[in-house]
Amino acid sequence: MKESRPTQKVFVPLNQDTTVLDEAVQGLPYQISPSEAAPISNRPKKTAFIETYGCAMNFSDTEIIASVLRADGYEFTNDENLADLVLLNTCAIRDNAEEKVWNRLKSLRKVKKSRPGSLVGVMGCMAERLKETLLEKEKLVDLIVGPDSYRDIPNLVAEAETGQKAVNVFLSKDETYDGISPIRLNSNGITAFITITRGCDNMCSFCVVPFTRGRERSRDWKSIVKEAEELVADGYKEVTLLGQNVDSYDFEDCTFAQLLEKVALVSPDLRVRFSTSHPKDITDEVLFVIAKYPNICKNIHLPVQSGSSRILDLMRRGYTREWYLNKINRINEIIPGCGLSTDIITGFCSETEEDHAATMSLIPLVEYHTAYMFFYSERPGTLAARKYADDIPEALKRSRLAEVIALQNSLQKERNNNLAGKVYSILIEGLSRKSELDFCGRNDKNQMVIFPAKEGLKAGMYVNVRIKEATSMTLKGEIVK
Repeated sequence: MKESRPTQKVFVPLNQDTTVLDEAVQGLPYQISPSEAAPISNRPKKTAFIETYGCAMNFSDTEIIASVLRADGYEFTNDENLADLVLLNTCAIRDNAEEKVWNRLKSLRKVKKSRPGSLVGVMGCMAERLKETLLEKEKLVDLIVGPDSYRDIPNLVAEAETGQKAVNVFLSKDETYDGISPIRLNSNGITAFITITRGCDNMCSFCVVPFTRGRERSRDWKSIVKEAEELVADGYKEVTLLGQNVDSYDFEDCTFAQLLEKVALVSPDLRVRFSTSHPKDITDEVLFVIAKYPNICKNIHLPVQSGSSRILDLMRRGYTREWYLNKINRINEIIPGCGLSTDIITGFCSETEEDHAATMSLIPLVEYHTAYMFFYSERPGTLAARKYADDIPEALKRSRLAEVIALQNSLQKERNNNLAGKVYSILIEGLSRKSELDFCGRNDKNQMVIFPAKEGLKAGMYVNVRIKEATSMTLKGEIVK
């Protein structure tokens, strides 16, 4: 993601393979000034290119990787053909995510051929899961770096420069990357990520995350608050607290609810979001904190995965359909009108038509604002892969997924159309991707809003926008006083 020896700006394009980043961020370049990108080492200048796949956690990790590289004397390029070091920060959550990386590696053969001495590295979750395969299948890969080994990148590069294959996929019990100031590659200068936990202890039967990111650990709450304070001082208006399961945050007896409150108190002008919550762990204490502070966005991403209690049990989610719906009711009691989003998997092992119907019937009951929907992709090493047969034909998985998507999109569009006339406070995040005549920004329910730009307004300002029309994904409106 970056640009070598810039004359004005360093461009850091974001890879578009993401299910978390919204329209305002996804796929757009973020620019850092030459002073920000300047190396602090006396070594000869070298250039790096980073491409990121997957979720917001991966994009946040790329900001850490970039900071480590800059400290080692690297500048950045957005052209892999100019790079001394090409890094792919990867995702292993689904098979198609890995397939994209395999295809990308094939395309990098010509880079290695045209630029002798350049290095190619695979980082992140796929590196952790497929270390041996990556070295054997793609001979061009020079270094493999797991999610807990980013501090070791300079040593691994030095080893790879001698012609050796360099590998560090050690999973740490305490690495949180405290003390590293991220370079905000994924940011528009208005919104930023703050990672508060790493790893996961839930061991859902379908999920590879505990095997690729290790056991859960929480970052020092004092460093999190300090990072939020620094972002406010730098002009940022919104932060998203990130973790595989933010609700289980626990550092020196500071709970997630207490941390959320501490960050909200940094500044009343700082919007605070968080992702992701596990249904079994989100507490009333968290809900009351959200309700208490106007600057904490009224939006919760609460993955259900399936509407069938039988399937949820096989998934080892730790709750039933009825329990989940009771949790939704509790959210609506404490935070009326709270925006809700979710993840849904179709075609999990042994899923029957009755199980699928249970998922279809749950969707209109909850009234999700947004849903991320996928068909089941078996991940080697998980409990499901070891214990259950992946016995649903892919065609059936896809047809069930199509039904879920069609239902959610229909309900979403109907709900959005009913918002005509509503007025929301919108944080301007920048120009719309589709038109330089329009601004874009989100309301506190995380819905994207597009509206005509006005002279004198710019990114980082709050405006009131009245909704005029909508699609299933986007609200359109106009600025009002």
